[in-house]
Amino acid sequence: MDPVRLTLEQLRELRDDIAPRAARRSKASVRRRLERWRDRAFFIAQCALAASTAWAIARYALGHKQPFFAPVAAMVCLGFSFGQRLRRVAEVMVGVAVGVGVGDLFVRAFGTGVFQLVIVIALAMSIAVLLGAGTLMTTQAGVQAAIVTTLLPTDGAAFNRWLDAALGGVVALAAATIAPATAIRRPRQQATSVLNELSAILIETADGLRLDDHDAVTDALRRARESERLLDNLRSAAAEGVAVVRLSPFRRRHRGRVQEIADLVIPLDRAIRNIRVLVRRVAVSVWRDERMPDEYPMLLDRLADGTRLIAESLFEPAADVAAHRVLGELGRRTAVLPTPPGLSAVVVLGQMRSVIVDLLELTGTSYDEAREMVPLRPDGLDEK
Repeated sequence: MDPVRLTLEQLRELRDDIAPRAARRSKASVRRRLERWRDRAFFIAQCALAASTAWAIARYALGHKQPFFAPVAAMVCLGFSFGQRLRRVAEVMVGVAVGVGVGDLFVRAFGTGVFQLVIVIALAMSIAVLLGAGTLMTTQAGVQAAIVTTLLPTDGAAFNRWLDAALGGVVALAAATIAPATAIRRPRQQATSVLNELSAILIETADGLRLDDHDAVTDALRRARESERLLDNLRSAAAEGVAVVRLSPFRRRHRGRVQEIADLVIPLDRAIRNIRVLVRRVAVSVWRDERMPDEYPMLLDRLADGTRLIAESLFEPAADVAAHRVLGELGRRTAVLPTPPGLSAVVVLGQMRSVIVDLLELTGTSYDEAREMVPLRPDGLDEK
């Protein structure tokens, strides 16, 4: 009986434990959904207002009885990133023009039917492709040709449909000029996230080297390899921010600050690549029980401090001076270190010097000035 009783007690404990965990997961899921909705709230409102405005203008100002494509075109165009909208609006309008024109002429000459539908869609999409269209324009041509073929529009409806598409695109562009402030803030926030992650990776690498911790250096290497995804997010956010300040008259005053963040992408890319090589070599040395100089963990900690200070400087300019000082001191220190024994130690020292140069560029220092702040070593072990 005891084993049975014990099993029943365990089941009760498991049941009592599952309920609170399920409740916590449910609350976390609700919070994540609400956060996603808050992030998209401006876009949802923008689409709703632009669509209704396009429909109202087409219906009451232009007198179109069924201007269904005006709100559709407005929402389709707003659905693309800011920098793509001008090109996408043009593609939508040209695609609609091709589809409607081909469909209308074909129906007038050959009528409607299954065979006619196949021919008119293939013909409209082929013409769009021959005009050098992308996927969106080609699809729009096929869709509009199908609509014209199946709905049998009355005289003049073909031009009205194209006019509705043009109107929807124009309204979308007008709505897009009222860009949310998040498009301006996001590049800076994303750059901070990248730099903080790099700092955390360097700290974990230093701890792993100091404690000869295989798990720590393995995890640091995994994170270093995944850091490319964060940089891709930064590239996307920076491109969106630059497009916003260029196209929106309400955000042009932020152009200088947004461009400064966009200019960080290239040196930050180099820093990530060099840090990835550095972390991989430290991991190899720990896995193979290779001897590293005792000072290396401290140097990695200071490199992490400099990286963190650069992240802080994006919001607190005073931290930029501290970052410059920390990295400068570190550069001078690496120049006078004894030449280490072993391949891994030599590679790590060389990569640290390269990363220092990359990070100094993130503080606004030119490449030549950054190299001067990392003095030459007598053994020729220098940054690129």
